[in-house]
Amino acid sequence: MYSARDRVDNEQWLTRIERAADRLDLGSEARSYAADMFLSEVPDEDRSKRAVAAASLYAGSLIAGEERPQSRVADAMGVSRLSVQQHWKPILESAGFRSPSW
Repeated sequence: MYSARDRVDNEQWLTRIERAADRLDLGSEARSYAADMFLSEVPDEDRSKRAVAAASLYAGSLIAGEERPQSRVADAMGVSRLSVQQHWKPILESAGFRSPSW
């Protein structure tokens, strides 16, 4: 769980998630899930935040039924596809969801 202070402290990352969601044409539900998951998993190191934000956006799109390819999410967030691939399952499972079995 996160606090309101976490939202304030990470406003720039939430803005990046919103901008990427705009580029991916994602709805409000996917955006909300992505922000919640990011704020619940914010890493201490700044260099890891971009990958966690991208993975959160990908996971949020899955939960909302608006799946986008990992490569498109990665491009929209400015990370490698491998970054998304490595982080999305743990983030999804930490939020209480099971990852798809495809």
